[in-house]
Amino acid sequence: MWKEYIDKIKEEKKKESDMAAEKAPVYIIGHKNPDTDSICSAIAYAELKNRLHGDGYCAARAGQINQETQYVLNFFQASAPKYIEDVRTDVRDIEIRKTQGVSGQISLKKAWNMMRALGVVTLPITEEQRLQGLITIGDIANAYMDVYDNCSLSAAHTPYKNILETLDAVMLIGDEEEVYEKGEVVIAAANPDVMEDYIHEGDMVILGNRYESQLCAIEMNAACIVVCMDAKVSRTIRKLAQEHNCNIIVTPHDTFTVARMINQSMPISHFMKEENLITFKLTEKTDDIKGIMGQKRYRDFPILDMEGNYIGMISRRNLLNLRKKQVILVDHNEASQTVDGIEHADILEIIDHHRIGTLETLEPVFFRNQPLGCTATIICQMYQENGVDIPKNVAGLLMAAILSDTLMFRSPTCTAVDQATAERLSEICGVEIEEFSIDMFSAGSDMSSKTPEEIFNQDKKKFQVNEHEFIVAQINSMNSIELDEIKEKLVPYLEEKFASLDVEMCYVMLTNIVKEKTELLCFGEHAKEVARNAFQLPEDAVDIRLKGLVSRKKQLIPSIVTVLQQ
Repeated sequence: MWKEYIDKIKEEKKKESDMAAEKAPVYIIGHKNPDTDSICSAIAYAELKNRLHGDGYCAARAGQINQETQYVLNFFQASAPKYIEDVRTDVRDIEIRKTQGVSGQISLKKAWNMMRALGVVTLPITEEQRLQGLITIGDIANAYMDVYDNCSLSAAHTPYKNILETLDAVMLIGDEEEVYEKGEVVIAAANPDVMEDYIHEGDMVILGNRYESQLCAIEMNAACIVVCMDAKVSRTIRKLAQEHNCNIIVTPHDTFTVARMINQSMPISHFMKEENLITFKLTEKTDDIKGIMGQKRYRDFPILDMEGNYIGMISRRNLLNLRKKQVILVDHNEASQTVDGIEHADILEIIDHHRIGTLETLEPVFFRNQPLGCTATIICQMYQENGVDIPKNVAGLLMAAILSDTLMFRSPTCTAVDQATAERLSEICGVEIEEFSIDMFSAGSDMSSKTPEEIFNQDKKKFQVNEHEFIVAQINSMNSIELDEIKEKLVPYLEEKFASLDVEMCYVMLTNIVKEKTELLCFGEHAKEVARNAFQLPEDAVDIRLKGLVSRKKQLIPSIVTVLQQ
């Protein structure tokens, strides 16, 4: 059993080492409040990277999927990318040492041998995957040095099988599954007349081969006699022991060795730390646990999963060579739009079609930015450049992204390249553009069941120009009545919640795709004034209605930025 345990742990260590040698996943992720382009481009680019470089690239998202995008994913039978709220490293990114939990009933000696064999200083005590406590080498040393009470063995409720294992002994009389839980440990070094004065009922007596001493211990109702040096035990003694319910243990060790070792048979549960244990969950951030680990004298800390089950140990040493998460950003390069914790991650690439934003990197990165209507168009070009065929469902996702971002080629951001790319993708996936677009936009504009907060958050982006911070949200619809209903929901909501947005201005674009016009809702002291100046409207203009304006990226943002920079 002992060998099996050690072999199992060593096998798990090898697996851990092999896994650590494997390439950590690279997350390809779009902006917060992701739109169809952000989601579909991440999926398509991850597919391309995996086909070019092998597995290791994972599509991700930094927010919830809106109705339009969900329709697209369902239509082309694609799974939603993995949701990542924060790219700071967390405990699950650390190499966790899979030290297997042990029973609290194993002996101090066995625990000590395990630690030496495994090269660890802490053992977790578990029961059905639940952490019961911890024992360290220091705890074992203290137990060995501080135990002077000859009642300790019984006080610890020591199993007989622990005693047998520790003393390399066999049980001649008795049941090894029993527990020693009453009496003292004494050494029968005197003659029987003297022994009668200090042997009491329930004691465990260590003795040699003297018949008289063995007989005396049994007659004094000792719970067990430990016969040293593999001495022979007569039939008479065995019979008497059975009659008096006295166990007989025979060990090859001498009396001194037995006396020195017997307390090592006590179960570790008697000495383990079980209160105020410092544990960490897999989802806890390494930045948060560093301080805690630094303040404690412990070398090892248990890790629990989300259900509270024990899974392994970490130490401060594990944090020294911690590798940052690696990410590729698609469809954005604004710091305010990135996934939380991006400053703690390694950015490898940026693929985008927006203006150059405020994002900074510590090291040079591959940055591909093209003045096209959609990031998906760029991804499609990269498939072509690398000679990789686009799978049918991926072609559908890329087509949907282009149609969404260009408003079915109506947006001024749309280029001839975008339209030609979408038409080619349509042929690959076998889906008619106009019919699909109508169904897609209809699915995305159905806001009847959504709260004002959900409507506002589904496609909003934050921008910064010098000291000015502002938000622009956009809702697209093919129905004027629906846009009016959305306006009735949003205006009172944003009038109440504007202060909590922590920005100078907030704009909401209510865009009619069919009529190619936008009503701009303005919130903030100077928001409407900036909008009027941006589009040269009269100073007394109450409603901001802009014919031909449908693009946030190419029409609204540049005009707002120009005014703010003056």
